[in-house]
Amino acid sequence: MTVLTAPEIDPAAGTLPDALAADALDWHTVCRVADLEVAWGEAALIDGEQVALIKVSASEVYAVAHRDPVTGAHVMARGIVGNKGWHRTLASPLHKEVYDLATGECFTDPALALRVYPVRLREGMVTVGLPADAAVGIAA
Repeated sequence: MTVLTAPEIDPAAGTLPDALAADALDWHTVCRVADLEVAWGEAALIDGEQVALIKVSASEVYAVAHRDPVTGAHVMARGIVGNKGWHRTLASPLHKEVYDLATGECFTDPALALRVYPVRLREGMVTVGLPADAAVGIAA
């Protein structure tokens, strides 16, 4: 069984969230779903990119940049997991900006955004899609 917790490629448009091109995405197996705790984040180094994995339920895992958009500190895995209506959220542990885990939109400051990555849960494993180009983290 595959559970997808973030949008995948739209075959008609050939687009991904964050303007990632379909042909520029590599999938990386990171860990077992069972290795993650609900309502808790873990940091992972995936192909040189620091990513925060956030498990919000037994079948829902999100991947976002570990780098705080405001301070540049790599702390987002220690953020506060919550929700705003039906939106799963993560608040920065430093200044408490609140981000939508699915889109990266910042609810407290529209000028900010948190990079998000598509996630697949397959056969008990967490797989994260990263851009194939090595400059992923430079603009983040």
